[in-house]
Amino acid sequence: MKSIAIGLAVFCVLLSSAAQLAMKRGMGAPSGADVGATYLHALTSPMVWLGLVLYGASAVLWLWVLSRLDVSLAYPLVSLGFVVTMVLGVLWLGEPFSWLRVAGCTLIVVGVSLLAVDA
Repeated sequence: MKSIAIGLAVFCVLLSSAAQLAMKRGMGAPSGADVGATYLHALTSPMVWLGLVLYGASAVLWLWVLSRLDVSLAYPLVSLGFVVTMVLGVLWLGEPFSWLRVAGCTLIVVGVSLLAVDA
């Protein structure tokens, strides 16, 4: 049962990362428009709405995860979203690659691994 909960936790992280990417894609590049125009654009963007739905699904599934795992194990898994989002940001959104970001994400993975070993 614990491995199923960990697998679902990782799935929630992937959903959350997908939500970030969808919302970013839906918002596009900054246009210099005022705040009202930015939010109007967000409200009319299908990709932003997709991102919000993915976030909602992730939150609902996360409740099940929290009912089965210690929060001290579950929550550090959320930090893996930094890694997934960075990689997909570079590959899917064409964001700049940086070795410094890779180093930071590596530290996150090492930290999460240490927490998982202790669990």
